[in-house]
Amino acid sequence: MSTERTSPVDAATGTIGNGVSYLRTKLEIFEGDRLGQIGLAILAVFLFVGIFARPYTIEFLNVTIPGLAPYDPTERAVGGRLEGPSVAHPLGTTDMGRDVLSQLIAGTRVTLLVGSLAAFMAVFIGTNVGLISAYFGGWVDDTLMRITDVVYGVPFLPFAIVLVAILGSSLVNIIIAIVLILWRSTARVIRSQVLSHKQRPYVESAQAIGAGHVRIMYRHILPNVLPLTFLYAAFAVAWAVIAEASLSFLGFGDPNMLSWGEMIYNVYTANAIREAWWWVFPPGIAIMLFVMSVFFIGRTLEKEVNPELKHQ
Repeated sequence: MSTERTSPVDAATGTIGNGVSYLRTKLEIFEGDRLGQIGLAILAVFLFVGIFARPYTIEFLNVTIPGLAPYDPTERAVGGRLEGPSVAHPLGTTDMGRDVLSQLIAGTRVTLLVGSLAAFMAVFIGTNVGLISAYFGGWVDDTLMRITDVVYGVPFLPFAIVLVAILGSSLVNIIIAIVLILWRSTARVIRSQVLSHKQRPYVESAQAIGAGHVRIMYRHILPNVLPLTFLYAAFAVAWAVIAEASLSFLGFGDPNMLSWGEMIYNVYTANAIREAWWWVFPPGIAIMLFVMSVFFIGRTLEKEVNPELKHQ
């Protein structure tokens, strides 16, 4: 009798693969889904802009890859103050004479960094909390879920403002504030799924052949809840971007890192929201498009988690 067992196909999640083949299989759900494809296309544009926002120099090849930003986003007086769109400055200039287009391009990298790091860390913590809590049950479940309940009772903005005020305004502290609140939703949902999966025959079979707790949790149960983890990761990216923009607009962003939220804050402090529309609309539209693209992707992933949505 073989000592190696694998999880059966779960009707709600489809065939479970591993590694690159698993990811390739999951990407097939975007075929035929127009909104999901639009979301991927918009996100791909933002990724391209974020990666090539500024020039790269590959020293050992002695090659410099030019950046997309036409000017240094922090350089003063590259143009006239509060000038409207022109050939030299397609999105106009700020009250300091800085190029708005260059700032918009440079801010893309910060947005991608905050969204990806905060979402990964929050989903990682939430998935492990939910998995451990549901699998072991008892006092472990009670303790972890009471901690989750406490976090649910903490309002994000006041908590983040106090934390950033104590630790200082930096991108790292903003990500920490987002992660400390964002993991709670993932933990609750993953816990409910694991409670269902741990009663299934394949888990009992793994226990019967002497598989350890860690192997059962991460080799057998986790692959079956990964689609739900990916879904909440997509939503977490959007939520983290909105949270960072909110904190930056309130003046608690990192002054050394230019983000879209920081751009809107600068417009507000310059009292130019009503007159400099070319300065306030681009970062606002960029935030809207980025969040919209991630929600389109999340909507497509939700169909994988809930097959009933495929027929709607």
